[in-house]
Amino acid sequence: NVIEDEDLTYNTAKEINEICTRLNINFIFKASYDKANRSSINSFRGPGIDKGMKIFKEIKKELNIQLITDVHTPIEAEKASEICDVIQLPAFLARQTNLIEAMAKTKKIINIKKPQFLSPNQMFNVIEKFLHYGNNNLMICERGTNFGYDNLIVDFLGFETIKKSCYNSPLIFDVTHSLQCREVNGTASSGRREQIVDLALAGTSTKIAGIFIETHPNPKAALCDGPSALPLSKLEDLLKQIIALDKLVKSFPKLQIN
Repeated sequence: NVIEDEDLTYNTAKEINEICTRLNINFIFKASYDKANRSSINSFRGPGIDKGMKIFKEIKKELNIQLITDVHTPIEAEKASEICDVIQLPAFLARQTNLIEAMAKTKKIINIKKPQFLSPNQMFNVIEKFLHYGNNNLMICERGTNFGYDNLIVDFLGFETIKKSCYNSPLIFDVTHSLQCREVNGTASSGRREQIVDLALAGTSTKIAGIFIETHPNPKAALCDGPSALPLSKLEDLLKQIIALDKLVKSFPKLQIN
């Protein structure tokens, strides 16, 4: 989720890349240089954009992999686009028109996190802003919807709505962020790691374009979102199941039911 230190980030990216190479699937490595939207002032945020971009540049050089990171300001969008292949619009900032304009003008692929507070249909307005500023290289990333206070649910019925209302932009399912929940009076998100497999396979069954998963060598020691993160040792087995199901459901023609 976040750059904790240079060695951990590099070694994690290297292991994931090796797994994905064995499984012959496309891989984009994501980490944040700054978790600017943490709930508590005491939460770990990361090394900042300048140090973060140096770490990304070295990883990209050594491993020859694609990178994605989230940006929070127009200046950050410009800096991150110099190194990263994809830049991500955070869910809480999806209505910030100045940020969208700056991201669009980088001409990079954009991963748009769907805000927890927006309906699937409302994503159309976010897409329209990017199109207005000349960028149609867009992906939509579902990450759960507010369900009362401090809880998220995943509306699988909304997946098709997003695809249709957003000009058939590729839909990515963020499994692990969708498993976040909040303890009463808590200052950091808790999570439901034990349900990662169920949610990942359920999302895959809807013929989505990709899966977004947070993984960590030791989730209990992670400095951000550990309770929702998949242990790195389990990643290859989960990806094998996802691949098998993805191939199966995409082998069926879509039944039209009116």
